[in-house]
Amino acid sequence: MNYFQAIILSIVEGITEFLPISSTGHMVLAADLLKIAETPFVKDFEIIIQVGAIFAIIALYWKTLLTNKQVWSRVIIAFIPTGIIGFLLYKIIKTYLLGNLYITLAALFVGGIALIALELIYREKDHHAAKIEDISYQNAFLIGLFQSIAVIPGVSRSAATIISALFLGTKRKAATEFSFLLAVPTMLAASGYDLVKTKFHYTSYEYTVLAVGFIGAFLVALVVVKLFLRFVQTHTFIPFGIYRILLTILFWLIVIKSVI
Repeated sequence: MNYFQAIILSIVEGITEFLPISSTGHMVLAADLLKIAETPFVKDFEIIIQVGAIFAIIALYWKTLLTNKQVWSRVIIAFIPTGIIGFLLYKIIKTYLLGNLYITLAALFVGGIALIALELIYREKDHHAAKIEDISYQNAFLIGLFQSIAVIPGVSRSAATIISALFLGTKRKAATEFSFLLAVPTMLAASGYDLVKTKFHYTSYEYTVLAVGFIGAFLVALVVVKLFLRFVQTHTFIPFGIYRILLTILFWLIVIKSVI
Protein backbone atom coordinates (compact mmCIF):
# COMPACT_ATOMS: atom_id res chain seq x y z
CA MET A 1 0.00 0.00 0.00
CA ASN A 2 1.34 3.42 -0.95
CA TYR A 3 0.58 6.83 0.59
CA PHE A 4 -1.95 7.80 -2.07
CA GLN A 5 -3.95 4.63 -1.43
CA ALA A 6 -3.74 5.23 2.33
CA ILE A 7 -5.12 8.76 1.90
CA ILE A 8 -8.00 7.58 -0.27
CA LEU A 9 -8.94 4.85 2.22
CA SER A 10 -8.71 7.30 5.12
CA ILE A 11 -11.12 9.67 3.36
CA VAL A 12 -13.50 6.79 2.70
CA GLU A 13 -13.27 5.76 6.36
CA GLY A 14 -13.79 9.28 7.68
CA ILE A 15 -16.88 9.80 5.54
CA THR A 16 -18.51 6.40 6.09
CA GLU A 17 -17.69 5.41 9.69
CA PHE A 18 -20.71 7.14 11.22
CA LEU A 19 -23.09 6.95 8.26
CA PRO A 20 -25.38 3.89 7.97
CA ILE A 21 -23.61 2.65 4.84
CA SER A 22 -20.76 0.53 6.32
CA SER A 23 -17.25 1.96 6.52
CA THR A 24 -15.69 -1.51 6.42
CA GLY A 25 -17.75 -2.41 3.37
CA HIS A 26 -16.70 0.76 1.58
CA MET A 27 -13.03 0.19 2.40
CA VAL A 28 -13.27 -3.34 1.00
CA LEU A 29 -14.81 -1.98 -2.21
CA ALA A 30 -12.33 0.90 -2.38
CA ALA A 31 -9.39 -1.44 -1.85
CA ASP A 32 -10.65 -3.61 -4.69
CA LEU A 33 -10.97 -0.60 -7.02
CA LEU A 34 -7.48 0.59 -6.06
CA LYS A 35 -6.10 -2.92 -6.67
CA ILE A 36 -4.83 -3.21 -3.11
CA ALA A 37 -4.13 -6.83 -2.22
CA GLU A 38 -5.87 -8.00 0.98
CA THR A 39 -2.67 -8.73 2.92
CA PRO A 40 -2.66 -9.10 6.73
CA PHE A 41 -1.33 -5.52 6.99
CA VAL A 42 -4.13 -4.12 4.81
CA LYS A 43 -6.70 -5.88 6.98
CA ASP A 44 -5.03 -4.36 10.05
CA PHE A 45 -4.96 -0.95 8.36
CA GLU A 46 -8.70 -1.13 7.65
CA ILE A 47 -9.36 -1.79 11.34
CA ILE A 48 -6.81 0.56 12.91
CA ILE A 49 -7.57 3.72 10.91
CA GLN A 50 -11.09 3.54 12.30
CA VAL A 51 -9.50 4.75 15.54
CA GLY A 52 -8.75 8.02 13.75
CA ALA A 53 -12.45 8.49 13.10
CA ILE A 54 -13.24 7.50 16.70
CA PHE A 55 -10.87 10.19 17.98
CA ALA A 56 -13.06 12.70 16.18
CA ILE A 57 -15.90 11.62 18.50
CA ILE A 58 -13.61 11.94 21.52
CA ALA A 59 -12.63 15.45 20.40
CA LEU A 60 -16.26 16.50 19.93
CA TYR A 61 -17.77 14.77 22.98
CA TRP A 62 -14.88 14.82 25.47
CA LYS A 63 -16.92 16.68 28.08
CA THR A 64 -19.74 14.13 27.99
CA LEU A 65 -17.27 11.26 28.04
CA LEU A 66 -15.47 12.66 31.08
CA THR A 67 -18.36 13.85 33.21
CA ASN A 68 -21.61 12.07 32.38
CA LYS A 69 -21.73 8.74 34.22
CA GLN A 70 -25.32 8.10 33.10
CA VAL A 71 -24.20 8.13 29.48
CA TRP A 72 -21.08 6.06 30.09
CA SER A 73 -22.95 3.35 32.01
CA ARG A 74 -25.29 2.82 29.06
CA VAL A 75 -22.44 2.86 26.54
CA ILE A 76 -20.53 0.19 28.48
CA ILE A 77 -23.60 -2.04 28.82
CA ALA A 78 -24.22 -1.74 25.08
CA PHE A 79 -20.58 -2.56 24.36
CA ILE A 80 -20.61 -5.89 26.24
CA PRO A 81 -22.38 -8.07 23.58
CA THR A 82 -20.15 -6.87 20.75
CA GLY A 83 -17.03 -7.20 22.90
CA ILE A 84 -17.81 -10.83 23.71
CA ILE A 85 -18.85 -11.80 20.18
CA GLY A 86 -15.90 -9.98 18.58
CA PHE A 87 -13.47 -11.74 20.93
CA LEU A 88 -14.95 -15.20 20.34
CA LEU A 89 -15.19 -14.82 16.55
CA TYR A 90 -11.95 -12.88 15.99
CA LYS A 91 -10.27 -15.54 13.81
CA ILE A 92 -13.37 -16.11 11.70
CA ILE A 93 -13.85 -12.37 11.18
CA LYS A 94 -10.23 -11.75 10.15
CA THR A 95 -9.91 -14.91 8.04
CA TYR A 96 -13.24 -15.24 6.26
CA LEU A 97 -15.22 -12.00 6.58
CA LEU A 98 -12.86 -9.01 6.25
CA GLY A 99 -11.96 -8.46 2.61
CA ASN A 100 -14.66 -10.82 1.29
CA LEU A 101 -16.16 -8.86 -1.59
CA TYR A 102 -19.23 -11.05 -2.07
CA ILE A 103 -20.26 -11.04 1.60
CA THR A 104 -19.75 -7.26 1.66
CA LEU A 105 -21.94 -6.66 -1.40
CA ALA A 106 -24.68 -8.97 -0.11
CA ALA A 107 -24.71 -7.23 3.29
CA LEU A 108 -24.79 -3.77 1.68
CA PHE A 109 -27.72 -4.75 -0.52
CA VAL A 110 -29.79 -6.46 2.18
CA GLY A 111 -29.00 -3.63 4.61
CA GLY A 112 -30.22 -1.07 2.10
CA ILE A 113 -33.55 -2.84 1.76
CA ALA A 114 -33.82 -3.11 5.55
CA LEU A 115 -33.15 0.63 6.02
CA ILE A 116 -35.90 1.57 3.59
CA ALA A 117 -38.40 -0.95 4.95
CA LEU A 118 -37.81 0.01 8.57
CA GLU A 119 -38.06 3.72 7.85
CA LEU A 120 -41.41 3.23 6.09
CA ILE A 121 -42.96 1.75 9.22
CA TYR A 122 -41.14 3.81 11.88
CA ARG A 123 -42.99 6.61 13.66
CA GLU A 124 -41.32 8.82 16.26
CA LYS A 125 -43.49 9.51 19.32
CA ASP A 126 -43.39 12.12 22.06
CA HIS A 127 -42.64 9.61 24.82
CA HIS A 128 -39.54 8.25 23.05
CA ALA A 129 -36.18 8.83 24.78
CA ALA A 130 -34.94 12.30 23.85
CA LYS A 131 -31.56 11.91 25.59
CA ILE A 132 -29.09 9.07 25.98
CA GLU A 133 -29.71 9.15 29.74
CA ASP A 134 -33.36 8.25 29.06
CA ILE A 135 -32.45 4.98 27.31
CA SER A 136 -33.11 2.06 29.65
CA TYR A 137 -30.28 -0.32 30.49
CA GLN A 138 -32.22 -3.17 28.91
CA ASN A 139 -32.57 -1.26 25.65
CA ALA A 140 -28.91 -0.25 25.77
CA PHE A 141 -27.96 -3.93 25.96
CA LEU A 142 -30.29 -4.80 23.06
CA ILE A 143 -28.80 -2.01 20.94
CA GLY A 144 -25.36 -3.47 21.66
CA LEU A 145 -26.63 -6.90 20.66
CA PHE A 146 -27.77 -5.52 17.31
CA GLN A 147 -24.40 -3.80 16.91
CA SER A 148 -22.66 -7.18 17.04
CA ILE A 149 -24.22 -8.07 13.67
CA ALA A 150 -21.86 -5.48 12.20
CA VAL A 151 -18.92 -7.86 12.54
CA ILE A 152 -20.09 -8.83 9.05
CA PRO A 153 -18.53 -6.31 6.63
CA GLY A 154 -21.19 -4.36 4.78
CA VAL A 155 -23.78 -4.46 7.56
CA SER A 156 -22.78 -1.09 9.10
CA ARG A 157 -22.31 -0.66 12.82
CA SER A 158 -23.94 2.75 12.60
CA ALA A 159 -27.04 1.43 10.82
CA ALA A 160 -27.43 -1.48 13.24
CA THR A 161 -27.22 0.74 16.34
CA ILE A 162 -29.27 3.69 15.11
CA ILE A 163 -32.12 1.66 13.62
CA SER A 164 -32.35 -0.64 16.66
CA ALA A 165 -32.33 2.40 18.97
CA LEU A 166 -35.15 4.02 16.99
CA PHE A 167 -37.34 0.94 17.20
CA LEU A 168 -36.63 0.56 20.89
CA GLY A 169 -38.10 4.00 21.47
CA THR A 170 -35.28 6.52 21.05
CA LYS A 171 -35.54 9.78 19.15
CA ARG A 172 -33.29 10.35 16.13
CA LYS A 173 -30.79 12.75 17.68
CA ALA A 174 -30.31 10.62 20.82
CA ALA A 175 -30.07 7.41 18.76
CA THR A 176 -27.42 8.94 16.51
CA GLU A 177 -25.36 10.35 19.38
CA PHE A 178 -25.56 7.03 21.23
CA SER A 179 -24.25 5.32 18.11
CA PHE A 180 -21.37 7.84 17.99
CA LEU A 181 -20.39 7.26 21.62
CA LEU A 182 -20.83 3.48 21.45
CA ALA A 183 -18.27 3.49 18.65
CA VAL A 184 -15.59 4.68 21.09
CA PRO A 185 -15.17 1.52 23.25
CA THR A 186 -16.18 -0.75 20.37
CA MET A 187 -13.58 0.43 17.88
CA LEU A 188 -10.85 1.10 20.45
CA ALA A 189 -11.25 -2.46 21.73
CA ALA A 190 -11.27 -3.95 18.22
CA SER A 191 -8.21 -2.01 17.12
CA GLY A 192 -6.34 -2.54 20.39
CA TYR A 193 -6.98 -6.28 20.34
CA ASP A 194 -5.88 -6.44 16.72
CA LEU A 195 -2.61 -4.66 17.53
CA VAL A 196 -1.95 -7.08 20.39
CA LYS A 197 -2.62 -10.08 18.14
CA THR A 198 -0.21 -8.77 15.48
CA LYS A 199 2.34 -7.96 18.22
CA PHE A 200 3.08 -4.61 16.54
CA HIS A 201 5.08 -6.38 13.84
CA TYR A 202 5.10 -3.54 11.32
CA THR A 203 7.92 -1.95 9.38
CA SER A 204 8.71 1.75 9.83
CA TYR A 205 7.09 2.40 6.44
CA GLU A 206 3.92 0.57 7.50
CA TYR A 207 3.74 2.63 10.71
CA THR A 208 3.97 5.78 8.58
CA VAL A 209 1.16 4.55 6.32
CA LEU A 210 -0.95 3.85 9.40
CA ALA A 211 -0.26 7.39 10.67
CA VAL A 212 -1.37 8.90 7.35
CA GLY A 213 -4.57 6.86 7.45
CA PHE A 214 -5.23 7.75 11.09
CA ILE A 215 -4.85 11.52 10.61
CA GLY A 216 -6.86 11.55 7.39
CA ALA A 217 -9.78 9.64 8.93
CA PHE A 218 -9.74 11.91 12.00
CA LEU A 219 -9.93 15.16 10.04
CA VAL A 220 -12.63 13.97 7.64
CA ALA A 221 -14.76 12.45 10.43
CA LEU A 222 -14.72 15.73 12.38
CA VAL A 223 -16.62 17.40 9.56
CA VAL A 224 -18.90 14.48 8.68
CA VAL A 225 -20.14 13.88 12.25
CA LYS A 226 -21.41 17.46 12.60
CA LEU A 227 -23.13 17.41 9.21
CA PHE A 228 -24.70 13.98 9.79
CA LEU A 229 -26.13 14.93 13.19
CA ARG A 230 -27.83 17.93 11.60
CA PHE A 231 -29.13 15.81 8.71
CA VAL A 232 -30.81 13.08 10.80
CA GLN A 233 -32.89 15.56 12.78
CA THR A 234 -34.89 16.53 9.68
CA HIS A 235 -34.45 13.59 7.28
CA THR A 236 -35.03 9.84 7.19
CA PHE A 237 -32.42 7.16 6.39
CA ILE A 238 -34.15 6.17 3.16
CA PRO A 239 -31.56 8.00 0.97
CA PHE A 240 -28.83 5.87 2.57
CA GLY A 241 -30.81 2.70 1.86
CA ILE A 242 -31.22 3.68 -1.80
CA TYR A 243 -27.52 4.54 -2.00
CA ARG A 244 -26.52 1.12 -0.61
CA ILE A 245 -28.68 -0.70 -3.14
CA LEU A 246 -27.47 1.38 -6.10
CA LEU A 247 -23.83 1.05 -5.03
CA THR A 248 -24.16 -2.73 -4.84
CA ILE A 249 -25.78 -2.98 -8.27
CA LEU A 250 -23.29 -0.62 -9.92
CA PHE A 251 -20.29 -2.32 -8.35
CA TRP A 252 -21.59 -5.71 -9.43
CA LEU A 253 -22.27 -4.62 -13.02
CA ILE A 254 -19.12 -2.55 -13.54
CA VAL A 255 -16.47 -4.37 -11.52
CA ILE A 256 -17.57 -7.93 -10.77
CA LYS A 257 -19.13 -8.70 -14.17
CA SER A 258 -16.04 -7.38 -15.93
CA VAL A 259 -13.83 -10.00 -14.30
CA ILE A 260 -16.20 -12.95 -14.60
